[in-house]
Amino acid sequence: MILPRGFPGIAFGEASDGDARSDTVARRVVSSSLGIPEAWATVDQVHGSTVVTATAPGNLGSADGIITRARLLPIAVATADCVPFVIVGRDSVAIVHAGWRGVAAGVARRARRAMGEAGDEVIGAVIGPHIGPCCYEVGTEVVEAVGGYGKASRSGTLSVDLGAAIRDQLPRIEIHEESLCTMHDDRFHSYRENATRQRQVTVAWIPRD
Repeated sequence: MILPRGFPGIAFGEASDGDARSDTVARRVVSSSLGIPEAWATVDQVHGSTVVTATAPGNLGSADGIITRARLLPIAVATADCVPFVIVGRDSVAIVHAGWRGVAAGVARRARRAMGEAGDEVIGAVIGPHIGPCCYEVGTEVVEAVGGYGKASRSGTLSVDLGAAIRDQLPRIEIHEESLCTMHDDRFHSYRENATRQRQVTVAWIPRD
């Protein structure tokens, strides 16, 4: 697990941690190592911009973001190239799964706005490992959909920087990014690389103190 410095209550999984969405043994090991409950709040990810609120563990249906104000309630998303990121508030935390469709739909803005509407102040965010512009080859329609952010991949083809797009959807807050590309870093599952059905899991929670 990758634990970003200065942001307690956030853990980005690696392939070696197992797919804790459905593997109960992997979830038990991850939860024990992080000191959090084994019962998590999750969603059925649909590449959209719906954000739901978790007050208890369990599956919350179709969505791509989860917010909670409950202490020590783990909220989780799973990725294998899409962007996992966490928005930290003074009294709440949100976790988001964002592919290019979610970015185009403004899922980061939606999550931040939902935290504000619930009366919390957003103070920072952390973007986790995801496919980088070095490897994320796309067509012009994807670049246009996300509002630009076109780059050149390592092979010279058109790519897109989803991390930059998300940062621009979260202005005026501290943002830390784990700049690791899931496609060419073999510590991670990558759907683009081999169409894997496995995922790494990102978990966030509000620490007890």
